[in-house]
Amino acid sequence: MIVGIGTDLVGVVRFGESLERTPALAERVFTPAERRTRDGAARSVTSLAARFAAKEAAAKALGVPSGCRFTDCEVVQADDGRPSLRVSGRLARAAEVRGVTAWHVSLTHDAEMASAFVVAEA
Repeated sequence: MIVGIGTDLVGVVRFGESLERTPALAERVFTPAERRTRDGAARSVTSLAARFAAKEAAAKALGVPSGCRFTDCEVVQADDGRPSLRVSGRLARAAEVRGVTAWHVSLTHDAEMASAFVVAEA
């Protein structure tokens, strides 16, 4: 059963400018693992923008629970390359209350826009 659906769209250039203007922003928004690729390289701005969109979409799928932090939602990569979510903190509690047992995530981006679509399933 679908508990909620969320989507978000992020302007890549604007997001990159925010990261440049506020260097600590990346640390507040992303976990250390999210900031790096599997081989340890720094993620591109487009990739980070898509992950930011996924965090926003996950919160929207649950009705934007109050008090959630961006790091309560971590975009992880399955062995087969598909993105998924690992939730903690208030977002995890909100998901548990709603009976969420699985997350489905789609990320896409180009030079200008990044988007994510998240489905919370019970």
